[in-house]
Amino acid sequence: MVAISALPYEYELPASSHVALVVIDMQRDFMELGGFGDALGNDVGRLQAIVPTLQQLMAGFRELGLPIIHTLECHLPDLSDCPPAKLKRGKGAMTIGDQGPMGRILVKGEAGNGIIPELAPLPGEFVIHKPGKGAFYATEMATILQEHNITHLLITGVTTEVCVQTTMREANDRGYECLMVEDCTESYFPEFKASTLEMVRAQGGIVGWTATAAQCLEGLRAWKGAALVS
Repeated sequence: MVAISALPYEYELPASSHVALVVIDMQRDFMELGGFGDALGNDVGRLQAIVPTLQQLMAGFRELGLPIIHTLECHLPDLSDCPPAKLKRGKGAMTIGDQGPMGRILVKGEAGNGIIPELAPLPGEFVIHKPGKGAFYATEMATILQEHNITHLLITGVTTEVCVQTTMREANDRGYECLMVEDCTESYFPEFKASTLEMVRAQGGIVGWTATAAQCLEGLRAWKGAALVS
């Protein structure tokens, strides 16, 4: 049995495990000046700070031949897949579907809706377009995981307390063993990130585990090495 050093205790990787990396919503609308996050008055620099570490983690997954699943929160141009309550919520200067500096906010195909170039998916990696906060609602996420026999998910991206946590809780309810990578997720509000990390690993890992990217890569390399030996 190989394990990743994690909280609240080791995250075990049995030989029969199938692991995937989930990268949530690292898109220009949330990450860059002029995007939706910036328009709401948030400091997007906080989110940009995790990019180098996430690049390293993604490179490690590619090196080990492990699957990567990217998600984008977005809607059809006519917003027919956007729940009215979501569309109406918020009183900011811009809302979903409005024209912004990088195109219409959170609309599929617009420049601002794309994944930032530093984390661009490679051919063969999965890209899921999701209309909600979680990666499972109204998407092909469940089908992809089932078809590839995925049992364990390392979850990253933004923002920690919204789309990342929602996806982790959805996956937990579906029986997946989930670990949130502490230094590969971020929030506009540091106290929200800290609280989310505490919540998911509370009470013996009621939702899952947390660990750093370095701890994850060390464990994954040992796990893959053990598999090759056996």
